[in-house]
Amino acid sequence: MKIVVVGAGMGGMTAAGRLARSGHDVSLYEASDTYGGKLRTEWIGKSAFDTGPSLLTLPAVYKDFFIRTGKPLGLLCEITPVDPSFDYRFSDGTSVKFANLSRFNTLNAIRSSYGDEVASQWDALLRRAEKMWDVSREPFVESELGSPLSLLKRTSILKDIFTITPWKSLRKLADDFLPDQHLRFILDRYATYSGSDPRKAPAVLATIAFVEESFGAWHIKGGLGTLATLVHQRCVDVGVNFYFNSHVAEITTNKGRATGIRLSDGSIIDADVIVTNVDAAVTYNKLIQGNKSKLKKVRKNLSQADPSIAGFTVLVGVRKDGSAPLSHHTVLFPENYDAEFDAIFSSKTPVEKPTIYICAPIDDAMTKDETLESWSILINAPHHGVNGFDWSNENFNRTYANSIIDQIEERGIAIRARLESFTFRTPADLEASVGAPGGSIYGTSSNGSRAAFMRAKNRSPIKNLYCVGGSAHPGGGLPLVGLSGEIVANAIGDARNAQPSRN
Repeated sequence: MKIVVVGAGMGGMTAAGRLARSGHDVSLYEASDTYGGKLRTEWIGKSAFDTGPSLLTLPAVYKDFFIRTGKPLGLLCEITPVDPSFDYRFSDGTSVKFANLSRFNTLNAIRSSYGDEVASQWDALLRRAEKMWDVSREPFVESELGSPLSLLKRTSILKDIFTITPWKSLRKLADDFLPDQHLRFILDRYATYSGSDPRKAPAVLATIAFVEESFGAWHIKGGLGTLATLVHQRCVDVGVNFYFNSHVAEITTNKGRATGIRLSDGSIIDADVIVTNVDAAVTYNKLIQGNKSKLKKVRKNLSQADPSIAGFTVLVGVRKDGSAPLSHHTVLFPENYDAEFDAIFSSKTPVEKPTIYICAPIDDAMTKDETLESWSILINAPHHGVNGFDWSNENFNRTYANSIIDQIEERGIAIRARLESFTFRTPADLEASVGAPGGSIYGTSSNGSRAAFMRAKNRSPIKNLYCVGGSAHPGGGLPLVGLSGEIVANAIGDARNAQPSRN
């Protein structure tokens, strides 16, 4: 079949590579001049920064892509475990380092910082999270998601429901398992992995903690953007035709079927199948004209969903001063975590005292000067624009970035006197660079028990149109968008095989 993919994000590229390897004629059109979407490693001066995802979990998703399309990933790059996976620091002066791929060592670290009882709390939570993962992995993560009614066909439905407890929020799950406030903050943070509010996000997001521990946190030498480069090259190797600086203005349809695309220069490209890696809200509200009856439900769902958390990023080249380097991932929690979610989701204002996430990889391939370190500092933020916050004020943004540096200093981490370079990126910048509405990192949030079913399905109501990437099922983040590429490629293959023979 002749297949057109719109958007060279990781979901679009992994779908394109799989489809081309299966023998289809695949062309990919990307509005910008490069590939990777939000996954980028950028050089600023003598330092390189991961400006999107900063760690790889579930590496098996991408290892599978490379094996099924040709050569194993391990032969193409150096993937190293990040240990400790996270250094969590709290406003009361205490801290705990979570070990990579070792619950035993993590529990010992918790025990050393907070005592036996607190370590037992985390162990009990992860045992529950493991059961949730076993139940949700196949129907909710690795497969296409139908309606809630489709899940009622499972023979174990009652047991599964009481394991996942869809009526319970992540915060309510913490009430059941985590009396200790330090651990509650750590669990809350897993809601932000999907751009959500832990007071509304479903309890099943606790599975992220189990997945992170069981499958590890990984770094790719040279930066995570190396993965985007390798996926792009694999796509080229298997025959995907890339067209950059090619803005798609419309997905053309006829009688409820996708028929091709129209570029901004007026060119029409016909196709048997369209795969859109563009944000689902943009796809359904801007790229498709008409089809009101077919798209009524999906447009309603998208309008009712909360935008995900956006990000304000400070990128700094830091001179080494002889002190011990930071862990690869350091998280500085504030005194009041709820104030952060109130600001982002209620008042839609920048967080005055935010959680500060510092990614400081020890990677000599990410600097051209051995005396420098590259720190990417991420702050959760409200989305940009209508019903959000206006991130277009340069003076405010610079003042806000400097306030983050000051807060890092206040937490005992020397930084200001060591600055070699200083750059900041706002949600407005992310919207402009990759077309993410409002700069929301994950499209829509997972706030509410029905959020998974309100997310765009991989098979569109428009026949021959498929949705892939972070705004579609199964959600945002490197592993999930890679899985969405696999799900879509398989769905197209299933649809093709179901067609009557033309012979």
